[in-house]
Amino acid sequence: MDRSVRNHKLSIESIRRNLRILRKRSMAEYPYSIIKRVFHFSHVMVTLIRIVRVKLMFACFAYNNHALKIL
Repeated sequence: MDRSVRNHKLSIESIRRNLRILRKRSMAEYPYSIIKRVFHFSHVMVTLIRIVRVKLMFACFAYNNHALKIL
């Protein structure tokens, strides 16, 4: 994303580009924030990738159950 600096505003193209990036990014940020804040899943303390995958699958499953409760 582009950033403005002192005395140099962003161009219209840069603003529109930032908005496109923001719309795509915002859909994926909400589940990660819930997984981090509600389930306290910010760090994985295992080293094998297979085990990390399993732990992340359980976290995603827990998020889906949490989302179903909200709906």
